[in-house]
Amino acid sequence: MDVESARQIAAALAIAFGAMAPALAIGMLASKAMEAIGRNPEASGSILTNMILALAFAEAIAIYALVVALAIKFVA
Repeated sequence: MDVESARQIAAALAIAFGAMAPALAIGMLASKAMEAIGRNPEASGSILTNMILALAFAEAIAIYALVVALAIKFVA
């Protein structure tokens, strides 16, 4: 296996694993937020605000994984 092939595989694995965890986190966050709103509809405003903030943090992890994958592919 040459260096270019190893670089391609490393970039693919970085983005694959780096996108898997945030995807699971986003699904769990949305699920629990909807469950909480179903139990207590009066608190939906604060629940949604906190959920959106948590979703942004989870999405940032996926963006970091993309940056790492691009760095592996083009810089290393």
